[in-house]
Amino acid sequence: MVPAGDDDQRGGSVLQWVRWRLAVLLAVVILAGIGCGTGDSGSGAPASTGTPKKLDFTATTLDGKKFDGTTLAGKPAVLWFWALWCPTCGAQAPHVADLAEEYQGEVTFVGVAGLDDKPQMRKFVARTGVDGFTHLADDSGTVWKRFGITAQSTYVLLDAKGAVVQSGYLEDDELSKRVAKLARSR
Repeated sequence: MVPAGDDDQRGGSVLQWVRWRLAVLLAVVILAGIGCGTGDSGSGAPASTGTPKKLDFTATTLDGKKFDGTTLAGKPAVLWFWALWCPTCGAQAPHVADLAEEYQGEVTFVGVAGLDDKPQMRKFVARTGVDGFTHLADDSGTVWKRFGITAQSTYVLLDAKGAVVQSGYLEDDELSKRVAKLARSR
């Protein structure tokens, strides 16, 4: 804890970080509240396919192509929820890129960029080297809301049936272990 009046660099940056996270959390909560409707209370899966309801979404990739969430069912997947102004996301990007390359064909990786504009998102992808897998431009927070994401960097790990087996922040070594386990479970 930094004593009152002590204005060292670390204390100031921690306070800024906490304030920024609170502002982002508030924005996500407001977006979630605006988008909430009565919804249905069904089984969580569309009747015709057996695909989990969470995967029943469409989005646009940073390349401008349509992305169908139901395509994530069939093999394990990692959804990485990131924001370009998140220093943790920038630090984790090289490790995520390495895992995506290592498990290519076994585990699908999808980045879900939120709360910014597409040109800046594309710059982040190029600068951090995570251009080897698909990234969704979730500038309105729709996919974030669908998976209950309130902060970045967050990972959602899906099994081959599309069910969520992990959701939350993971350190690099723990992410590696969990992705290896996903790949073995195919």
